[in-house]
Amino acid sequence: MPEIYRKRLIPQECIHLHKDKILFLSEHTMITRWDTINPKAAFSKGISLYVMDEGWKISKFYDNNNNFVYWYCDIINTDYDKDTDTYVFTDLLADVIIEPDGTVRIVDLNEFEPAFQNGLIRTEEILTALNRLNRLLQVIYSGNFPDYTKQIEEYE
Repeated sequence: MPEIYRKRLIPQECIHLHKDKILFLSEHTMITRWDTINPKAAFSKGISLYVMDEGWKISKFYDNNNNFVYWYCDIINTDYDKDTDTYVFTDLLADVIIEPDGTVRIVDLNEFEPAFQNGLIRTEEILTALNRLNRLLQVIYSGNFPDYTKQIEEYE
């Protein structure tokens, strides 16, 4: 199985996700099951679908009692090194939360400015993130988001 890393710009970190279990892997998608690195009262584990061609990571978050908390969608870049069989998923800051009642919240857009001012993200990456965010929102608002969540639920 390949190695996977999560790279964040704010805070700056690149963490080896050695405890994440890869449940499915294809050229275009990966599904993983994981426990949070720093457990929180609100959620402690989940399952994620990396949609590499679209630049999305769609995660289903659970609490300690295995109750569904919400869907959390990261806008990402994917870098793959064939020689080392390593994926690095970089969080491009913009995120979407979908509550159980269907409420959609876009979060972390305020992080673009400090990331840009500190040289952590380029204009090109901001534009890419916003385009990916727009495509994801189109999928959500058109009612097609279950096409992705069903892929996750097959592995629960």
